[in-house]
Amino acid sequence: MTPSSETEPAASLRIRILFGEAAMLGPGKADLLERIGETGSISAAGRAMGMSYKRAWLLVEEMNQAFREPLVASSRGGRKGGGASLTASGETVLAHYRKLEEIMAEAGAARIAALQSMLREKDGS
Repeated sequence: MTPSSETEPAASLRIRILFGEAAMLGPGKADLLERIGETGSISAAGRAMGMSYKRAWLLVEEMNQAFREPLVASSRGGRKGGGASLTASGETVLAHYRKLEEIMAEAGAARIAALQSMLREKDGS
């Protein structure tokens, strides 16, 4: 069996951007932003990712404080219900992050394939 066979999972590239010690943007926060955009809810986005509402809210707060403009706008619940949405800045940050993932995956495809070809096969050979 070769590493590129159908039973072998494809390699994936995940990036984490560290902005000094003040802020970080990585796959978890990007996925959270994407799910908030899809669901209109911080709690639903967190549930979809298997995280608590508190954890999701803390990550949103970290991102909102790290960037000049908030990435997520939220409103409290009540009779009309609460909700959350990506701000224009949030949509822009997510788009830049996803594009960077795409660029890096394309640029690194040959190196990733070379590394994957060096992996042991599941039978240990």
